[in-house]
Amino acid sequence: MTVRDIFDAMSYGPSPESPAEALAWIERHSAVFGPWIDGAFAKPGQTFATENPATGTLLARVTQGTEADVDAAVRSASRAQAGWARRSGHERARVLYALARLVQKHARLLAVLETLDNGKPIRESSDVDVPLVARHFYYHAGLAQILEAENPGMEPVGVGAAVIPWNFPLLMLAWKVAPALAAGCAVVLKPAEQTPLTALLFAELSREAGLPPGVLNVVTGDGATGAALAAHPGVAKVAFTGSTEVGRRIRETTAGSGKGLTLELGGKSPFLVFDDADLDSAVEGLVDGIFFNQGQVCCAGSRLLVQESIADRFHDRLRRRMERLRVGDPMDKCTDVGAIVDRIQLERIRGLVASAEGETFVAGAAPEGCFCAPTLITGLSASSPLMHEEIFGPVLVSTTFRTPAEAVEIANNSRYGLAATLWTENVNLALGIAPKLKAGVVWVNATNLFDAAAGFGGLRESGFGREGGREGFAEWLKPAAKPLKLRTVAAMAEPKRPGIEGIDRTAKLFIGGKQQRPDGGGSRAVWSSRGRLLGHAPQGNRKDIRNAVEAARAAKGWAATSAHNRAQVLYYIAENLSARAAELAGRLRDLTGEAGEAEVEAAIRRLFDCAARADKIEGRVKPVPLEGLVVALNEPVGTIGILCPDEAPLLGFVSLVGSAIAMGNTVVALPSEPFPLAATDFAQVLETSDLPAGVVNIVTGSHAELAAPLAGHMDLDAVWCFSGGAGRLAEVERGSAANLKRVWSGRGLTESWAAADTRAFLTAAVEVKTVWLPAGE
Repeated sequence: MTVRDIFDAMSYGPSPESPAEALAWIERHSAVFGPWIDGAFAKPGQTFATENPATGTLLARVTQGTEADVDAAVRSASRAQAGWARRSGHERARVLYALARLVQKHARLLAVLETLDNGKPIRESSDVDVPLVARHFYYHAGLAQILEAENPGMEPVGVGAAVIPWNFPLLMLAWKVAPALAAGCAVVLKPAEQTPLTALLFAELSREAGLPPGVLNVVTGDGATGAALAAHPGVAKVAFTGSTEVGRRIRETTAGSGKGLTLELGGKSPFLVFDDADLDSAVEGLVDGIFFNQGQVCCAGSRLLVQESIADRFHDRLRRRMERLRVGDPMDKCTDVGAIVDRIQLERIRGLVASAEGETFVAGAAPEGCFCAPTLITGLSASSPLMHEEIFGPVLVSTTFRTPAEAVEIANNSRYGLAATLWTENVNLALGIAPKLKAGVVWVNATNLFDAAAGFGGLRESGFGREGGREGFAEWLKPAAKPLKLRTVAAMAEPKRPGIEGIDRTAKLFIGGKQQRPDGGGSRAVWSSRGRLLGHAPQGNRKDIRNAVEAARAAKGWAATSAHNRAQVLYYIAENLSARAAELAGRLRDLTGEAGEAEVEAAIRRLFDCAARADKIEGRVKPVPLEGLVVALNEPVGTIGILCPDEAPLLGFVSLVGSAIAMGNTVVALPSEPFPLAATDFAQVLETSDLPAGVVNIVTGSHAELAAPLAGHMDLDAVWCFSGGAGRLAEVERGSAANLKRVWSGRGLTESWAAADTRAFLTAAVEVKTVWLPAGE
């Protein structure tokens, strides 16, 4: 071929990267690896093969971790934990800085080994993954340095278990290990069985950074190894990235254990293209959004929603661009789409494509082996199965919309909520649509942008918790002060000689802004400490929970109400409570046998504090290396089910409900079981305080009977559990696994209900959404 031919064809010649250095490292270990425990490789046990997915050749054999291996690793981490936590932030920062420098010094080795083990193009490993790994360790070195100054009164949570997937083996390691080490935690890491090698190399390099033995341990193996690690009683926190189904099992396994849990799970992220978008730029963004890493990305823009008026033009441009993508040898710097991680995943992708409705376009033929050609499926309806099923490959599905409102509706019609992308030249439209998308991350006129300073994580069945940024760092810290202690309190027993006075008083449920009788028609007598009948409390059932959730969901306009207006309502509630202070204090005295004046006054102060802070729980502009803005927005969680504490029947109820509605959430509350009349009286205050119907709903009754239907309700976004001890919490956390709703049980609260910091309640009442807004031409 002549030079003229090359210029005419504009074809790429091969530009292969040599694997020699990586293969030599493997050979130095005789291509057999044991787990990394206590700062050294342990003797290999039973092994399995890890192969190069592009060629099928054997790379090495690694140990199938047993429960004994997991136990040894956790014990090693536990021994190292105290000493690592006692080091100053500056001392830990120096080690993290050294780890970042080592990643840079060995960048080529790490990138090549990642591509050999995973199959992703070397260009992505070297230009995206490894630089981001170094960035995470640099960023968290800084957070370690300033920890004492900016996080006073906080300490590390303890030993962390990090279980990571095969799509970004080294980057996911950094996402979990860097903040854990910065906070003072020791870590046991379980890499994916398909891609363990860069984790083992990183562990070996960590010695050169001065990381003490035991602070980082790596146990290889399959899902059984990860399950044993997550269930180990010596683990204080589990950080998992992987499939939704495995995340659901981890939620069930850890239920009631008190372990912290961060889940970053699957996704079916929408990619919205409006009719005023720069179509060529949108096509390039879409190529990056779905064909990057062979589409094996949890936040891949795999669901294309394009405005109907430009759909044909956009699809034509996209098909032409797909035809120019180069599928092949991942070690070639000119390759765009590398190998699928293994044959099992490839067959799954092919099976899903074969089941597709609509019109399927395949961009050329893939090479022999574990490769999949870029694929576009158009003409689907919003309800088509492939618009909802995560394919996890280089396959894009597409439908159309007519109006922005319809685009939002289709985009949010998913059980996932990890990320979303929108393309438009109209800044007003962009800023109007972004907050409405149910996603933890939104990219505007860009996609797949990541940085250590910007939190990442999802909603719904995409998981909960954040990784990266200050919000991700906070997941590895806890208050050093003693946590809030909950007491179980019994209701006053029926006396042998009851005192009956006055006209019968029967409380009702409070649902949709109205007092309603319970569905089951039952009630129980509530007695005073002196044996006087105070009235009857309704006994709610599963249908009452359903009605209350429906009413709360119908009050969705509350989230759109400005923080200022929400604050005014809270002030008004406090004012009306103050007007009835003597009555409520008397009620508390009758219910509990203790003076109620202090509790009523504390409830009024708590409402004032919630109102005062409603417009002061602010977001952040993230300092990322990007021209433009990256904004972390605090948004309401949604609809929250609250099991209120037995004790402090008014203050506990007001603290939880008041903070939730202050941040724009709607609530279904189960008030104190032994003393429910404090809440039903408070409902009368709510009726006169301009609170929209359905924002607060109150269902009294047995927490033991109502906890399960509340926790399992698919239209709830979170449950706060302050009732019934560890057994009740375990039941709630297991029930929450159905749709992976968030569960909060007071983590971050200290001292008494009266002394607790309102900010802890308000922080639990928001989700962080990261919105990327690039600027420039």
